[in-house]
Amino acid sequence: MKRVAEFLKEAGVYYLATIDGDQPRVRPFGTAHVFEDKLYIQTGKVKDVSKQIHANPKVEICAFKNGEWLRVAGQLVEDDRLEAKVSMLDAYPDLKAMYSPDDGNTEVFYFKDATATFSSFTKAPEVITF
Repeated sequence: MKRVAEFLKEAGVYYLATIDGDQPRVRPFGTAHVFEDKLYIQTGKVKDVSKQIHANPKVEICAFKNGEWLRVAGQLVEDDRLEAKVSMLDAYPDLKAMYSPDDGNTEVFYFKDATATFSSFTKAPEVITF
């Protein structure tokens, strides 16, 4: 799982796919943080993506870097604890201009039952579950 987080951080941007009714929605994200041995992402509760995750927590992310791509499919679980939010914002200090741990908007989720697949055109896919 740490390899997955490192890949996402090095890629800088990954794309998160959710479902909005019967319509897939994809948007860029940049937060990937390991806290208490779980892979976390962050968003704001006021955003449509938050509403979509709460309605259907099954998501997939995809990132590309140096000819290799990573897909992570799983279920997101909200962690409303202050320490989880603080850890995320400490890892991404630029976010502190828009979010704070106790603002009622900052939201962090961790992946549960995740399958990560590393792929490229030159080697067989590698699958990691966590």
